[in-house]
Amino acid sequence: MKAFQVSAPLNYRITDIDVPQAAPGEVLVRVAFAGICGSDMHIIHGDNAFVRFPRITGHEFAGLVEAVGEGVDGIAIGDKVCIDPVISCGHCYPCRIGRPNVCSALEVIGVHRNGGFEERVNVPAANVHHLPEGVGLDAAALVEPYSIAANVLGRMQPHPGDRLLIFGAGVIGLTILQMARALGIEDITVTDVIDARLDTARELGASRTLHGQRDDIEAAVSELTDGEGIPLIADAACVPALLPQMLRMASPAGRIGLLGFNPTPSDLVQLEVIKKELTLVGSRLNNRKFPEVLELMASGRLDPLALVSHRLSFDEMPGAIDMLDHHPERARKVLIQIGT
Repeated sequence: MKAFQVSAPLNYRITDIDVPQAAPGEVLVRVAFAGICGSDMHIIHGDNAFVRFPRITGHEFAGLVEAVGEGVDGIAIGDKVCIDPVISCGHCYPCRIGRPNVCSALEVIGVHRNGGFEERVNVPAANVHHLPEGVGLDAAALVEPYSIAANVLGRMQPHPGDRLLIFGAGVIGLTILQMARALGIEDITVTDVIDARLDTARELGASRTLHGQRDDIEAAVSELTDGEGIPLIADAACVPALLPQMLRMASPAGRIGLLGFNPTPSDLVQLEVIKKELTLVGSRLNNRKFPEVLELMASGRLDPLALVSHRLSFDEMPGAIDMLDHHPERARKVLIQIGT
C-alpha cells in the first residue's frame, strides 16, 4: 500500500509499505481524507523535537473501519470514523486530573507513531469517533484542527459578551474564529499581515480585521473598547515578540491563550500581568473535544469545508508540500484524498 513517509528532514516521498494488521485493542482504518497541518510541515523541516524518523505523518484524517482487533467493542467494519490523535497513559498526574492532552507519556498519532498519510493505519479503539449523520468523511478529516480551537477557547473560559482578538488568520486562527462564533462570541477582531487571509476572516464572520503592519492595532483596540482592553486574546500567530503587545491590550481580568511551540524567549512585563490580574494559558492539542466539534458540525454551526482551498490526490501530495513551503499565501487548508 502507499504511504507518505518522511525519512529525514526535507527527505520525503510516497512509498510502498506493508499493510498493517489490527492489533488487540486497535482498529484498522482505511483512510479516505487527510489534511496537511503546519505541524506536518514542521516535521518535514526537522523542527519538531518529538518526532523520530522515519515517520508517516498525518494527524488530521477520517476513513472507514476495515478491521477490528481482539477485545474491541462498539466498532464495526464499515463504520465511518475520525481519529483523535492524542494517546495518553491514563495514570500520570495530568491524566488523573482530566488533562490527558498533556500526559507525561503523551503520544501523538502522526508524530510519535505512524499517522494518516497512508492508505491504511492502525489506531487505538479509544481514539475512534463515529461520524454523526450529515458529517462527511472530508469534513470529518478536519475535526482535529477545530478541536485545537475548542481547546484554547475552553482554556480561556469566555463569559457572555466577551470580545475576542485573534492574532493570525492562518488555519488555526480561522478555526478559532469559526468555533468562537459557533459558541456565541459575537465581537471578534482578527489581525494578520496577509490581505488574502484577512479577506477570508471577514468572509467567515470576523467583526473587523486589522493589518498587522499598516494598522495601529493597539490604538484600534483602545478606541473599540473605550480604553478598557480586550477580555480574550488568542495567539494563533505564535510569534513570541507579540506577547508584550498582547499584555498591553488585554483588559483587566483578561485571558490570553498561547498556542505556539517557538522556543524563542518572550519579554513578559510582570507589572502588566499583576496589575490587571491577567491569566496566560497554554493550550496543547485537545482535551477530549472531538464529540463537541462533531456535534457542532452535525448541527451546521461549523462549516469546515469553507476552509479548504485545495483538494488533491495522494499522488499530488509532494507538490502540495512544495506549494506550502514556497507559496503559503495561496493555501488555507489542503485536503488530500487518499481513498474512497
